[in-house]
Amino acid sequence: MIARMWHGRVRREDAGRYHEVVAATGLEEYGASAGIRGIYYLQRHDGDVTHVVTLTFWDSWEAIRAFAGDDVSRAKYYPEDEPFLLEKEPTVTHYEVVDAILRGQG
Repeated sequence: MIARMWHGRVRREDAGRYHEVVAATGLEEYGASAGIRGIYYLQRHDGDVTHVVTLTFWDSWEAIRAFAGDDVSRAKYYPEDEPFLLEKEPTVTHYEVVDAILRGQG
């Protein structure tokens, strides 16, 4: 399994609206992708800025390529991101998942 991590920054006052935008674009596309295992949307407030991370888990590099294109290190953006992101980081980070412990909810 491969973890793909993207990071962005938005104004804190835009954090809620940006989550709605990402849910309707990126998270929606992630969820419809073959080979997706899981999706986490993380945020951390730091003064007037909110850091956002999408952490996704994939079956294979081929599944990531089908979502992201041939250069899997390139970040994928949507036109709807433009009004919110303070900058567009050009790359994402990948990790091979060596071990995991997951517990049920509840």
